[in-house]
Amino acid sequence: MARSKTTSASAAHGMDARVVVTLMLVYILAALTHVTASLAAEAQPARKIPRVGVLGGQSPELSPPILALRQGLTELGYVEGKNIVLEWRWAHGKSERFADLVADLVQRKVDVIVAAPARAVREAQKATRTIPIVMVYATDPVALRFVATLARPGANITGLSVQAPDIAGKRVQLLRQAAPAVARTVVLYDPADPSFVVDVREAESTARRLNLPLQVLEVRGGGELDRTFSAIAREGPAAVLMLESPTFVVHRARIAELAARHRLPTLSWSRSMTEAGCLMSYGADQVDLARRAAYYVDKILRGATPGDLPVQQPTKFELVINLKTARALGITIPEKLLLQADRVIE
Repeated sequence: MARSKTTSASAAHGMDARVVVTLMLVYILAALTHVTASLAAEAQPARKIPRVGVLGGQSPELSPPILALRQGLTELGYVEGKNIVLEWRWAHGKSERFADLVADLVQRKVDVIVAAPARAVREAQKATRTIPIVMVYATDPVALRFVATLARPGANITGLSVQAPDIAGKRVQLLRQAAPAVARTVVLYDPADPSFVVDVREAESTARRLNLPLQVLEVRGGGELDRTFSAIAREGPAAVLMLESPTFVVHRARIAELAARHRLPTLSWSRSMTEAGCLMSYGADQVDLARRAAYYVDKILRGATPGDLPVQQPTKFELVINLKTARALGITIPEKLLLQADRVIE
């Protein structure tokens, strides 16, 4: 009987030893697994935060519409400095600076370049064929050879266009409606902006249809504004149509002053020009376009190929009229035109 108890005790002891050994092995394996996982995690590189270069024609102090890109990215879940970095580059109204600004972004190896004015898109296209480019305010991207077609861009450029059918012609008509007594129209353009060719062609076509004399003048910089407006005034009454250019936006206060001095009704593409004192503006809602550009940035960062993303045209347009300027010029804006306005500045 005593032997049986001894045998049972030995068996129990042996079983306890096996349990202890098993538990120790489990602990050791768990510890090794934890260490291996930690080492693997440390070996993996930190997740890269995408960097997006943004080319603006003016400066942040002027609150240009391109700043609405931030709003669009926020709506898509991006937090600047946390899961995206924006590298802002400003030309301060000097289009010739875009080449250097683009070169800097390419050297920094940004993941996407957002280019606002057409000149910025042109310089970005020259600088890189690999970094995706999102254009925002291109007038006619097909005519400017930024893309093959709107539906299938085909290369590393996509984005949005400010162009709608005959928008320059529409501006000529609006200026004619606002100042029907003025028999001559002068178109001012900046040759540094490649988009002027398309708009000039459309403006001339509309002027011919309206049997309206039209003169086209180039302005190469802010220093030429005084001379240009004086020359226009010397030849008699005229209405002035300004085509897209960062130079005009930067010098918008001076342009409004010269137009008032020489009693020249003016129309541009930008609301900011009318707010500065020009008579009217008509064009695509640039804030809306900048916000929508965030959609392209998001798609590209998620792996989409720019050449497969169709170019979108504007869906929102705005007509802004400055009645204070109209009264100073002695112009009575027709009621029908006022009713069409999205905003009237009193």
